[in-house]
Amino acid sequence: MSIAQLVPSMARGSSRWLLLGSLALNLFFVGIAVALAIRPSASPPAWDRDVFVRVTRVAEALPPADADLLRGQIKTNRDAIEQAQTKYHTARDVIRETLRQEPFDAGAMRAAMASTRAARQLFDQTIQGVFATAAAQMSSDGRHTLADWRSARKSAGK
Repeated sequence: MSIAQLVPSMARGSSRWLLLGSLALNLFFVGIAVALAIRPSASPPAWDRDVFVRVTRVAEALPPADADLLRGQIKTNRDAIEQAQTKYHTARDVIRETLRQEPFDAGAMRAAMASTRAARQLFDQTIQGVFATAAAQMSSDGRHTLADWRSARKSAGK
């Protein structure tokens, strides 16, 4: 057997392996494409930093009249809520900046944390005051829905 006869038979065998490898690779990519196509879409994040987004989610669970009442209270107090929320987020940003400072100053960190606690307390008092005012005017069903809102969302897997 000459070298001229040996080379075509080797090329035929290697082309079969190349064909099988290509087929396997294509099947792998088709499998990935199918898996991506049938998987459920990513759910929206459960937590949003913006209190107005969270209040909208709460209002959606309430009876219509109570939802309108809550939205009205939020609208009436929107400026105070926005100011308190902005102060709180700004105070948290100051903590992050303090952590990045070189050299690190533990006293400045403690002061930033104290400022953040005060801003958080103001924010909590503002939003809780709005909810207390709205709840005082809500129906019994609305208040019960409001009381069970977090536990209902957890049991629904949200």
